[in-house]
Parts: sequence; C-alpha cells; structure tokens
Amino acid sequence: MKKHYHFDPTLIWFDTRRFLQARYQVDAEHAQDFQLHDALAQAINMSIAPRWTEDEAELRTRRRACYISAEWLMGRLWHNNLVCLDLYDEMEKALSANGAHLSDMEDIEDAALGNGGLGRLAACYLDAAATHDIPLTGYGLYYRFGLFKQSFADGRQQESPDDWTAHGDPWSVRREYEAVTVDFAGFSVRSVPYDMPVIGLEGRVRTLRLWKAEPMQPIDMIAFNDQDYTKASEDAVRASDFTTLLYPGDSKRAGKALRLRQQYLLCSATMQDLLRQCPDRSQFAKTFAIQLNDTHPVMSIPEFIRLMLAEGMSFDEAAQLAFDAFAFTNHPVMPEALECWSEDLINEVAPALVPIIHELDRRLRAQGHPGLYIVDNGSVHMANLAVACTHCTNGVAELHTQILKDHVFADWHRAYPNRIQNVTNGVTPRRWLGVCNRELTDMITEALDSSDFLRRLDRLSALTINDQLIDRFMEVKREKKRQLSAYIAKHEGVTLPPEFLFDVQVKRLHEYKRQLMNAISLVDIYHRLKEDQAFRAAFQPTAVIFGAKAAAGYARAKAIIYFCNKVAEKINGDPDMKDLLRVVFVQNYNCSYAERIIPAADISQQISPAGTEASGTGNMKLMLNGAVTLGTMDGANIEIAQKAGVENEYIFGALAAEIDAIRSSYDPMTIYNSNEHLRRAVDALVDDSICPHDDALAELHSALLHGASWHRADHHFLLLDFASYQEARLRAYSDYKNAPREFAAKCLRNIAGAGNFSADRSVRQYAENIWHV
Repeated sequence: MKKHYHFDPTLIWFDTRRFLQARYQVDAEHAQDFQLHDALAQAINMSIAPRWTEDEAELRTRRRACYISAEWLMGRLWHNNLVCLDLYDEMEKALSANGAHLSDMEDIEDAALGNGGLGRLAACYLDAAATHDIPLTGYGLYYRFGLFKQSFADGRQQESPDDWTAHGDPWSVRREYEAVTVDFAGFSVRSVPYDMPVIGLEGRVRTLRLWKAEPMQPIDMIAFNDQDYTKASEDAVRASDFTTLLYPGDSKRAGKALRLRQQYLLCSATMQDLLRQCPDRSQFAKTFAIQLNDTHPVMSIPEFIRLMLAEGMSFDEAAQLAFDAFAFTNHPVMPEALECWSEDLINEVAPALVPIIHELDRRLRAQGHPGLYIVDNGSVHMANLAVACTHCTNGVAELHTQILKDHVFADWHRAYPNRIQNVTNGVTPRRWLGVCNRELTDMITEALDSSDFLRRLDRLSALTINDQLIDRFMEVKREKKRQLSAYIAKHEGVTLPPEFLFDVQVKRLHEYKRQLMNAISLVDIYHRLKEDQAFRAAFQPTAVIFGAKAAAGYARAKAIIYFCNKVAEKINGDPDMKDLLRVVFVQNYNCSYAERIIPAADISQQISPAGTEASGTGNMKLMLNGAVTLGTMDGANIEIAQKAGVENEYIFGALAAEIDAIRSSYDPMTIYNSNEHLRRAVDALVDDSICPHDDALAELHSALLHGASWHRADHHFLLLDFASYQEARLRAYSDYKNAPREFAAKCLRNIAGAGNFSADRSVRQYAENIWHV
C-alpha cells in the first residue's frame, strides 16, 4: 500500500529561506524574483523527493507507457506545482508576510520547449497521468533555447533566443550516470538525461526525461595545447547544436540535416534507455507501450530494430516486437505537412537505418496491398513508416480520424480496417482552469459544492444555470478582463477597456489557421464604422486580441503578422475608434500569456477551413473558461458544438465535403468581384489604405486571387467563407450587446459541456484501448 504524503507548507517555507541564505545570502524580503523562484523550486523538489522516488519504483513493476515527443510545452511549473500540491494560498501568505508575492515570479520561467498544440498536448497528458496514476513517462529533448522569443519592430516579427534557463533550471535533475552514446555518421555524441518532475493532484509524480547532447570529450586537449582553439572546441560546438534550438530553419540542406539529427538523437537515446530497463528483450512489448507523438520520433522504430539486430535477434522477431510495442498519433491532414526525408539525407545522418527501412518497405510491398509503400522515389515517408510498423494509428478528433480513413490513409484503412482509431484531444483542467482561472474555479466549486471537477471534469455537466450563476459568471469574466487589460497595457502599450467584448484568436501562425481572414474582416468593419452611422450605432465595442508566432523561415506567416499589426495601428490610431474598436497583437505569445488571455475571452476564434485542423486544444481551453466558439465545422469544433449545443456557438463556413466538391473548380475571383465589402478589404493589402506598399503583402494578395506555382488561388478558401464568417462574427457581437445575460448563459453552457475535453479522458482512452496499461 502506498504511503500518504503530506506536503507541509511550513517546512517548504523553512527550506526556501534556508536555500536563499545558503546560495544567495539574502532573506525573502530582499531576494530578487529569480532567487525566490530558485529557492522555492528547490524546496518543493525536496518535499516531493520521497513521493517521486516511490512512484518511479512502483512504475518499474508495471507495464508502462512512454510518450515520445519532439515538443513539450510545459509552461510555468512553479504555479502548476503549488496548485496541485494545494500549497498556493499558504505560500502566498508566507511570502506576503515577508514583503514578497508569488506574482513576482510570473515572468521568470516558461519552459517553451514546444511551438503550439503538439507540445502542450504532451504536457497535458503527462499531467493527467500523474493525477490518475496512469503509468506514463515522457521523453523529449532538453533544448537550450526552445522556441524563439518574439518581438515586433514596425509591426514585423523579430526573433531572439528564448533563454529559459538563464537563471538555471531548478526543476530538472541531471542523471549523468544514465547518459548514453548516440552514433551518427562519422562522429558520436553523449546524450545526457535531465529528469523533470510533473506533479499531479495530491502530489503524485510522473517524469519527463529530456535528452541533452554533449561531446564525447569536452575539449580536444591535443588541439588546444597545439593552440588550434577552433579545432579544440569543434566537437563541443557540433554536439551543442543538436539541442540548442527547437525547429531550426530547414530551407537549406544543413538545416534539414540538423533537424534529422535532432530526431535521431531523441529516438536513439530513448530506445537505449528503455532497453537498459528491460534486460529480457523478448519481454520488451510486455514491458513498454510506446506512443509516437507525430512523425518526429518515428525513427525510433528502425532504431529499435537496429539495436536488436546488433544483439543477434532476428529481423522477424525485432519487427514483431516493434509492432506490438509502438503506436502512432498522426496530427496533420494536409499532404505537404506529412514529413518525408530523402534517403541520401538519412544516409548522411544515420546510415545504419537505411537498409532496415528498405527491408521494412520490401516486406510491406510483398503483402500485395495496392498503394502501400514506405520508400518511394528516393524519399522515406515517415507517416507511412509509422502506420506500417505500429499496431495502432490514431487521429485526434472525430472528423480528423475520418479524414485519415477516407483520404490521408485510405489505402491503409482498406488494407488494415481496424488499425486506425480516434482519441479526441484533451486539456488538463488543473492548469487550464485551476491554475489560470482561480476565480472561475472558486465559482464552480461553490456551485457544485465540490472541487472534484478538477479531476473529474465531466461533473461540470451538473452545473445549474440560473440568474445567480449568470451574475457570478459575468462578475468573474469582468475581473479576468481587468487583469488582462492591465497586463497588456503594461507590456504592449495598448489600452483595452474591460467593458469591451474580448474577441480572441491565439494559436500558431499558419495560412490555414486564417489569421488573415480575421484581419481582412477587421478592415471591413473599420470602413463600415467610419462610413455607416447605423452600423456604428448598433456596434458592440470590441477588443480583438491576436497572439501567434510565425516560424522564422515562414515568409507568408510573417507577412500576415505585419498586416495584422498595421491594421491594429490604423484602428488604434484613429480617434473615431476609441470607444468602439481596439486591436492588439501581443508579443511573444506563449503558455504563460495564454493563461492570462484565455480566461478573459468572450469569443474563441477557431476559423480554419473545414477538414484542415487536426483537432485543436486552444478551442477546448477557451470553451472551459467560458468563451463561445466562432468557428467552422473543423477539428474538435464539431464535438464542442455537439457537447455545448450548436445554438451556443457561432458556426459558419463550408463543410469539409462541400469544400472537397468544389476544390478543383473553385474560382475566388468570382467572389471577389461580386462582394464590394470583401473586395475593398482584400485590396487593403496593396492599395496603401492600411500601410505603404509592401512586396510581401502584394504576394499575399496575388496568392489569394491568382495562386502561386505550388498552389491554387485562395487555397485555404478565405474568400469562400468570408461572407458567412463576417455574418456570424457580427451576430455574436450583436448578441453580446443586446442580450448580455443570454450570451453569458451560452458561455456557461460551454463550461458545462466541456467535460469530454479533459486530458484525463484522453489518457484513460489511450491506456485502455491502445497501451493496455
């Protein structure tokens, strides 16, 4: 029987003060924010150490799952850990008595080891496993800088290193004695694990193991003594490059090779680590269930086979063990997003894998199923490799999974009709309600007379929506808006009146997510506010909030950010808009910024064309915090509308089947020429009404109307959906203005319907149906 652990706030505060004195020679009242964070983290680590040790030992007695992901978007750990340990209020009291506050640490740490939903999903799943005692360990890379830090100069995105460990990393524990060697073509590196505790409710702990690349020797002493200092540190520089930055640019071969080396480092180190824990190789699939989060870790399959072949196991047995142990989550549905690597590049990075991949391809083709292959025309299709060599492939929303069966992997589904399953994504209610919206958490706790919904989110369905609850919810929402307004005024220099409606689109910047449609819509609204007095009189004062990063090498995405910022500049600079419309594109949107924006949102924009978004998780977080969805029937939006009631969302746009039916004949020029409002707004990209001529904006304009060498005109159907988008948007604004209490009731129905979108449900589904743990 497991011990019951009590986490004593008095002892943790005592240890915090001792650490401040020992390391920094200061007391709590005079400590700087990073010193306080370091000391508190060390004290919490000491407090959880016995539980962490016991939980890890207990996991080794069970079949356990391993979640391998290139991204882990962990966010602020101190905040989440204090809430899960039920220590937040006690530590705030202790700090307040010494002239400090927990809020002093809010900008210290944001472990941005991911780019968006992929990494945040992984973090949510580990949190769920800790809370519900599901045997799961995470594996990733210990990036030195993670994703870049974003700022704007004249509206254009600028990237700088996001030095998330500038003041150290007090949460992670270096396990030097479990380092492994990863062999690349022509050289080797050491891969050293750093273990990060992920704390669930009541203090149960799961481990995220992150690999850091280091040279076999820290310095070439012969070269150094020969005064060839460049050569002396050559191996150290090369090794450090592997885990310096998440997603290095890959427009050139060197960048592609670095990305592939990152992936192989993750795969090889993880496979070696798992084999170390399983001396009886024949029991590997009975010991581990391995989930590959998208295609980045798919090289784990041939790497596992390679390691088994090196020990003398037959190819048949190694391939069967891999098939039984591995499962694969496929996220993208757009063909261009499915990862492929050229054979010659794999040969340059990990040549021992090439013959193994070819043998897997030969065996697959020998089965005689039409259209199935792994290697084609000199390219290795990583998703095909995963589907072929794992016992289960899953999609992440009902529509997404159906698209995989009907289109993306149609040939595979015909050959193996039971291999593709659905596990709709979920988010952790601990962070995305309990941590980021304590006011709403308190409201729900009082309404349900229990806080158990933080571990059983389906209990939200018991909420009784009445006048009293509506009043309290509107009060909570106003408070979260006040908090966000103050933060944005301080950090962005833009004032957002808290009494405005808050219309939010926060997500990774990509053309298919259609931030451009949002911006073009705002241009149209702006012109109508300027020219139509009746429209102006009926308009609900609104603050529109964008948050997104564009990949450093993604020129179009950067152009969209520039246009959004110029639209904001135009609107915010017009005195006529002062009491009607404000627009802000926040800088350096990350997990911590999301924790501030999401609780304040009234409208959640989820506007990708139907059939393109895998699932989304931002839509779930916003729903959980009481925002209505303004969205298409895409990804998990469909399930959100089903659970909350479609009448409580603002759905627009063509359905996936309708888009498929017109795809080959679609002509956006017809729509452009027939809609005066749309034409004027689209032409703002090039007519100098918003900003001076810009070649990148002109290219966006041309791509919408005429296409480009690699795609048709308006290939994400912005013009097709624009009229229905604008109608739904303005209808939502009108409802908020004219029926605010009924709008609040819609928000509450979203909260009550959010229970299915818990990561707890998702992880239990993986555990029962795929991992069998």
